[in-house]
Parts: sequence; structure tokens; C-alpha cells
Amino acid sequence: MCIATRLSIGDNRKTSNSVTFGVCAAGDPRIGGDSRDRTVSIVEKTAGILADKLKMQNDVDFNVVWSPLLIDGEQQADTVAAQFKDAGVDAIICTPDTWAFPQLSLMSLMAHFPKDMPLNITCGNSAPKPGVVFAHAVNGAFAQTGRLTHLNVGSWDETGMYPNISPSTITGLLNWGYAALTFAGLKGRRVVCFGHDSMGMETALTHVNATRRAFGLEVTRLDMKLLADMLNKGAYDNKELAALRKWIENHLGNRLDLRHKNANDQLNRSLAMYLIMRDLLVDMNAVGGAFMNQLEWGSDLRGTPLPICDMAESLMNSTFDHNGPKAAIPFGTEADMQGTLTMLFGSWLGGGTPPLFMDFRKVWEPWELKKKCAELGIPFDTSRLWAKKGIVDGNNSGSASLNWAASPEAASDEIMKNVSMPGAELYYFPGGGNSVSFVSPGGIQGIAGRLAYSEMTGMFSMFWDEACTVDLPEKLAAVVAGSSNVTWPHSWIVPKYASMTEYKQYAPANHFHMNWGITPARLQYWMDMTSVISATPWQARPEFIEGVDRPMPLLYLLNGGENETKRIRSRQF
Repeated sequence: MCIATRLSIGDNRKTSNSVTFGVCAAGDPRIGGDSRDRTVSIVEKTAGILADKLKMQNDVDFNVVWSPLLIDGEQQADTVAAQFKDAGVDAIICTPDTWAFPQLSLMSLMAHFPKDMPLNITCGNSAPKPGVVFAHAVNGAFAQTGRLTHLNVGSWDETGMYPNISPSTITGLLNWGYAALTFAGLKGRRVVCFGHDSMGMETALTHVNATRRAFGLEVTRLDMKLLADMLNKGAYDNKELAALRKWIENHLGNRLDLRHKNANDQLNRSLAMYLIMRDLLVDMNAVGGAFMNQLEWGSDLRGTPLPICDMAESLMNSTFDHNGPKAAIPFGTEADMQGTLTMLFGSWLGGGTPPLFMDFRKVWEPWELKKKCAELGIPFDTSRLWAKKGIVDGNNSGSASLNWAASPEAASDEIMKNVSMPGAELYYFPGGGNSVSFVSPGGIQGIAGRLAYSEMTGMFSMFWDEACTVDLPEKLAAVVAGSSNVTWPHSWIVPKYASMTEYKQYAPANHFHMNWGITPARLQYWMDMTSVISATPWQARPEFIEGVDRPMPLLYLLNGGENETKRIRSRQF
């Protein structure tokens, strides 16, 4: 007889933020002895590698469990499924080293779990008792049923009880692991939009239902009146505000501009906004957010313009503040929710790396840079990447993570040496406050791109390319920055495959974003799991780059290609 059990109220702050990976292997009941022990050792080793090498810099915990019970048939499949369910497994990795019977083993196991649960099959390309043969058999069977699986045919020693797994095999597994963690870890989480679709930017709209369907994310919308009220009421810790202000003054010195009328009070109000929004996000267990500034908050003279929140937004996106190291909280300016989502997914795929928010301000093609160099009387060095390809001037008044003022490995003290806070441009922002300003150093590698949404399909797309930052000659950098908004952060971005003609024609919005620490394979695995269309309309980029891209899932080849299959899957989930 079943008895209803009352759960404890417990700690109402506790959340289920962790993601659990389950590692197992199928087996052949006819095979015994050392082969079985070897397979179990591969399961254990794979689980240990995942636990050791998957690193997250944010507040996301993950667990790895593994089963020593080989799945020979239905009974073992049910037992391992029960173990994995008890452990709260969110993603499954199967590491076969021998032949097994697909329906009796892994297919019976996966019947216990949702059809969209991430499934990875990693195996060595071994001839003895070939696990790779089973991997192809079960991968083909899953593809026929419509289940997405990712096959990672790698390499490990063909003999020995504790085979060495090749670095490329491990890299493939970890890339998938970051994607699975991002996919599963963000389900049920939320982002907070302070305000509405700022400046009427339709590309920034909060597509609430579409975001739920595609990513399992909730979007909490808070009216700006709440923020204005909390600011006016002083709903923040005054001692902490003083500590934050002192921290900024100590780092910036005379790079903190307080020349405008009421600048001292406006800076305090701007910094108080960081504390208010930070605490609201904590209260709601949010993983990201966005803030509406223009027009109503800081620019509309029909009301009372309030100070800009550039420093607040930058601190949100940074991995440190006045209290020391912290998680980066992806946070978009102008209530750009699609920008926020782009940065959120990029940050998680990078292991918690800080995101960069930019205007797609101006594409400087090589001929323009050459002409400008001639005017300035400086060399145009054709061996430099910026001279060969041109640059995009990425800059915006808010949201640029402070981390991007220095190299990725830089400490916070070193980063802050490169940051200044000029007074806001009052014709733009009559509410006053301070901008954040810096120029990103060259040599930062990552993925630059932008999420977009289509009402016609109800699907999201990601426009992306590998990219890097570059250094410009000092005189040229000053002219390029001065041609737009010299008091805002600037990052000179060069895409790897897109030509500048393509880049400036195919930008899906006026904002774009960049994260370091992401590889194309990680992004592609995640786009597979979420059925996000991969948009890379660059003629110079091959369809598949071995060692860079993830292998295309067999499911796509059986169903008319990647995009067609994603359209089908998006209607199923």
C-alpha cells in the first residue's frame, strides 16, 4: 500500500542547480573474464576524466556517477536505469569496449529516460571484441527511432586492463560534456528582464514561450518602477555601497570622471543599482538578466532621467567585484534578451567565462584602414591580421565585462588598471552617471556571434564564427575609437572565416557578443541538443573541419540534413 509522504519545508533557499552525468557500458553476456573487467575499468576511467577535467567557474555544480554493472540485457538495463534515476542523472555516456546487443542493452536503458536526454557513445576503434561495432549498431538504431545521439569514435589501447584513452578522444568527450551541462543545467533556470523591449529593438524582444520551448528557461519580467522605487527608498546596504565606491576610487584614481553636475550622487546611485539588481537576481535564483536604459530610464525628458548603469552591467558580466572573485552573470544592456541568451549560453559553454556585449558599430575594411593609415602617416603593415582582413569596432555604452580590459589570465588588479569611467554623454544620457571605458588587448580567441529568432519557423538560429581581438597602432586606434564613441569600451574583432562584406551584410541585429573558452564543437553539440540552427553563411568556411567541428549526427543524414532534422525535432519537444 502506498503512503503519501509529507516533504519538509526545509531551507527555502535550496535549489537543484547541479547536473549529474551517468557513465555506463553495454556488454555481451557471452564474454567474460578480463574483457569484462577491462570494460568496467574504462567506465571508471571515463567517469574520472569527466569529473576531473570539466571545469565551471560559475555556481553550477555537477556530479558524475558510474555503474560497474555491465548492461548485458533487459534486467541489467532496468537496474542501471534505477541507479541513474536515484542519482538524478541528466546526461548519459556509454563507453562500450565489446560487442553488445543494442535493443537488449542501451536501447532498453534509454527507454527509461526522456527522448531529449543527451546521450554520448564514446568508444575506441578496437578490433578485439569490437565495441566500435556495437557503437555503430546502436547509434544507427537510435537514429532510426529519431533519438539524437552523439558518437565519439576515438582511440584507446587495444590491449591491457587499464587502456590509455587518447587526448583527442577526451577532447571530444569534454566538448560534448560542456554542451550537455549547458543544455541540462539551464532547464528550469531563469533570467530577469528589468523593463521591456528597450528602444523598440525588435531583435531584442523577450520571446517568452519560444525560450521556454527551446531551452527550458523562464524569463521573469520586472517593471522598472520597482527599481526606481528601491533606488529612491535606499533598498541596499549603505556600508556595502561605500565599500564598492572606495574600491572603484582606489583602482581608478583620476580615471574616475566626476566633473558633471551632481556626478558624485549619480555615481552612487549607479553603483547602488548594481547592489539592488544583484540581490534581486539572487532572490530569484536567476542565472542572467538584462536592464532597460533608453529611452524611459535615462533619456526621456518627459520624465525624470535617471543615471546610467554601465558599471553595474559591467560588474554583472565580470568574474570579480569589490568582494573578490565571483561568478559572471550574463547581463545585457538595453533589455536585449536575445543578447542576454547569447551571452548566457556562451558563458556556460566556456565553463563560466565572462561575456562581451558590443554594438556591431562599424566594419572597417582593409582599404579603409589603409587610407586612414596614409592620412595619419603611419605604416600599413600587410602582414598584420587587421590589415589583411579588416576589423569590426565592437563597442557599446554598457554591459562590457571588465575582464575584457586585459588578457584572460589577468588578475583583477591588473584588469582595473586599464579601466576608466568617463562621465556619461549628456546629450545621449541626460540622467548622467558614468560610462565604462577600455580597449581590449589583441590575441583573445573565442566565438563571436548572435542568437536570432524567426516567427516563421518558431526556431532560434545562431550566427557565429571563430574570432579574435587585435591590437591597432596607437594613432589608428585613437581615430577608430574617436569615430564612434571614444568614452565607451572598444574591442577590435576579426572573424576567422567571414569576409567583411559578408559580416556586415549578415549581422542579425545591431548587437553581437563574444566569449573565450568556447570551441566550435562545443557550440555545435549544444545547437544539436537545442535544435538551434547553425548559421555560418561564410563562403570560406568548409562544411566540416576535421579536428575542429563535431562529427555530424547520423540522425541528420537519415532525415534530409541538419536543418531539416532540427525543424522536425523542434516540433517534437
